Amino acid sequence: MKKILTAVLTLTATAGLMFAQESLANPDPTVIGNDSARQALKEVSVDKFELEGSWNASISPDNGVISARLFEGAPAAKEPLQGDEDAPDTRVLGVKVEFFHRGLNSFYIRSTRPIPIEGVTKTISLWVAGRNMDHSLYVLVQDYYGNNFELYVGSLGFSGWKKMQVAVPPTPDGEHGIIQQSAYDGIRPGLRIVGFRVDCDPMLARGTYYLYFDDLRAVTDLYDVENRDEDDMRDDW
Repeated sequence: MKKILTAVLTLTATAGLMFAQESLANPDPTVIGNDSARQALKEVSVDKFELEGSWNASISPDNGVISARLFEGAPAAKEPLQGDEDAPDTRVLGVKVEFFHRGLNSFYIRSTRPIPIEGVTKTISLWVAGRNMDHSLYVLVQDYYGNNFELYVGSLGFSGWKKMQVAVPPTPDGEHGIIQQSAYDGIRPGLRIVGFRVDCDPMLARGTYYLYFDDLRAVTDLYDVENRDEDDMRDDW
């Protein structure tokens, strides 16, 4: 009897171990985290850099001269956004900086007004031609309450076009960090893109530098937006 009981327990333990290993190897996303089943992720276009005058470039007059304009062109590897294939997308934003001297220089590319992103933004991406200079690119954002934050996108030390992406860190407690939604303050866009900042490598900030942007996108969670009843009242008055 003891041998039979031992064999049954051994088989049960072995089956449990195999099931646990299988669960770890093939996790079920529907049961991971309380919010995993309440997401509706979608990639959306934030700006295609098609409208002249919608972005402004600036640098301290002590450090150099800067200009920005649109050019015909596009990254060959860029794929059109699903459902947005017919939208105009033939231009890129070019930025030209003429440095007066080497040093700790920074310059800015800002939208004429902050660009809202609907839903809860998870990632921000854009195509960049960095001209193989080891400068640092940051995206500047405002959260739900208008607080300003900067997110490090990456180094510009590469040649040709490259798709760069940064994750938007979630707030740990709903009160600190980048807050994108609140149940207490009505309905407003959760995140706004203000622009970009480039911090220059002091040894490389000389002569003339060129930088190009295209196809600013975001991956956002639209669950609360898409699952709102059509006859529900809007708390934005």
